[in-house]
Amino acid sequence: MPSVNYTRVSEFVIVGFPSLQPEYFHLVAWFFFFLYLTTVVGNFLLVVVFALECSLQKPMYIIMVSLALADIGFATVALPKLIARYWWNDGALGFHTCLFQEQMIHYFGSLSSLILMTMALDRYLAICFPLRWHFIKIHSHLLYILQHLCTVNFTMMPFCGPNKIVHAFCDTMSLTSLVCGDTTRQFSEAFAGAMFVLYVPLSFIIFSYICIIIMVLRMASRQGRAKTFSTCATQGCIISIYYIPRFFVYSTPYFPNLKMTPDKRIATTLFYSLLPPLINPFIYCLRTKEIKQILKHWVQRRRDITPLKPALVATVTK
Repeated sequence: MPSVNYTRVSEFVIVGFPSLQPEYFHLVAWFFFFLYLTTVVGNFLLVVVFALECSLQKPMYIIMVSLALADIGFATVALPKLIARYWWNDGALGFHTCLFQEQMIHYFGSLSSLILMTMALDRYLAICFPLRWHFIKIHSHLLYILQHLCTVNFTMMPFCGPNKIVHAFCDTMSLTSLVCGDTTRQFSEAFAGAMFVLYVPLSFIIFSYICIIIMVLRMASRQGRAKTFSTCATQGCIISIYYIPRFFVYSTPYFPNLKMTPDKRIATTLFYSLLPPLINPFIYCLRTKEIKQILKHWVQRRRDITPLKPALVATVTK
């Protein structure tokens, strides 16, 4: 029996937005560069604050730092090649490099989904079971075993020639469309895995928030209700941005009336993938009282360490 030639493709090419005119390439490259820089710096600042302040060595902040690290990882995997595509017209990725990016994209995306679920369950336990919170929250770390999701093994798939990925990065949907032959089964498996990783956590998040709302409505203190609702509303906005657009992107092939142009699909994917990592550190730093106090203390301490005025220096030297 002759040997099977699984692929004749040695590299893939990231196309990005297919309708974008070349005169806007540098503008788009600068936009994604500053987006990447702001995302990494903001999340890294949160990690540094956590590392330097012993008072933040608590499970709630460990979860926040885990989300920050996942956001840094996702941005670092997804954006540099997209920036290179529009800055230097270099969208080429080696075959195995593309597959590695695809695995990491889904890994960090799934990890962020599970961390958001853990954060919601953390709030649920803290509000609904405050006396048992310190006992139960230890087991939340077991949720991270679910991050090893089942993705399609493209190394054994036949790629017969087309290698242009009409997307911002390598992902399962884009690679599946380039495979020779019928990919219905592979796509269905990938879709089922994505739905499990995304919407099982979402179900737990919705359940926890319903329980939180019921518990908050029973509070006697109006101030306590307002504070809790404010915190939950902020996290709810992030969760909505993360999950709702994903439904439309993943469901488009299964609903004939739900059509998306490639540009709209890419823009929607970048919106739900990059906006939460960008705003997460600012939301949690500005809305967490303990972190705000630490940052104010750092700024105040830096102001106190000021050089002596020239007149005072002259007086001291005399």
